Amino acid sequence: MKKPLFIIATLSMFFTLSACKGRHRASNLKADTIAMAACPSFNEQNAFNDIQTQCDFGPRVPGTQAWKDCSAWIEEEFKKTGCEVSIQETTVKVWDGSTVPCRNIIARMNPENTDRLLLCAHWDTRPWADNDENEQKHKEPILGANDGASGVAVMLEIARQLKTQPISTGVDFICFDVEDMGTPQWVNTNEDTNNTWCLGSTYWAQQAAKDNYHARFGILFDMVGGRGAQFAMEGISRHYAEPVVQLLWHTAHQLGYGHYFPLKDGGYVTDDHLPINQIVGVPTLDIVPHHEDGPSSFGPTWHTAKDTPENIDSNTLKAVGQSVLQLIYNDAAE
Repeated sequence: MKKPLFIIATLSMFFTLSACKGRHRASNLKADTIAMAACPSFNEQNAFNDIQTQCDFGPRVPGTQAWKDCSAWIEEEFKKTGCEVSIQETTVKVWDGSTVPCRNIIARMNPENTDRLLLCAHWDTRPWADNDENEQKHKEPILGANDGASGVAVMLEIARQLKTQPISTGVDFICFDVEDMGTPQWVNTNEDTNNTWCLGSTYWAQQAAKDNYHARFGILFDMVGGRGAQFAMEGISRHYAEPVVQLLWHTAHQLGYGHYFPLKDGGYVTDDHLPINQIVGVPTLDIVPHHEDGPSSFGPTWHTAKDTPENIDSNTLKAVGQSVLQLIYNDAAE
């Protein structure tokens, strides 16, 4: 996963959003003003098991056998939920000029409905543990329990719950590839490297814009299972999708997960929601950790060999999964 953006040179026009069909306004919103619809319980153990399964394949670096095997598993798991699954394949040029295969996994629930929501995460893992405290590990691939597997796992469990208690709203689940092959930290360069990240989502966004893709809003899950994680309101998310940011954070507070979703600003992050917002125009927020202490604002395991299932907290998965699931059912009930 990405890097913080400390300076935003251009943030183009603000996409206004009739969040959740306009029933709740973001201004002056209080947690107790949100009517809670009947909603199934997010099973955090299922999500944890899905993280373990993905990690059992090994690092999911594009082009490797582990990547191929994990892709097939993700496809089958989404098919079990009744989703229509397709694969978007291409090749992309990475930081050093070489090309790698890219495979975006797209699962559509209620594909016939034009009223749609977008949920997304990246499923690839970084080829280098270049933020590890041990320099000898810097060129080893990470296992990506949190940075990659957690977002996919939360989406799979949401899809399972939507199957048990169906809604009519269309939901698109997209697992983006080649998000995490941005320029390694050991490369000394004065050039802007932001465009070396999020290559799969950028390709998807370009194609989606050509196809006039539309969803009312989107939610990106990135590193949503770490111990001690807190998810502040990320800056690009607020710029493009402020109403949904407010609804989700206040929904989390009403459910008792306010500790995980503090009502404060986070930094600006280069992540898969950026091309979705800027190219497709779907207002999309990013649930991404914001640690104020430690070696990285993304948490102690970010881009290290310690990004393993042992450092995943099921309580974090529950807080994220249940909050988003409740938001979806609230929206569907209106």
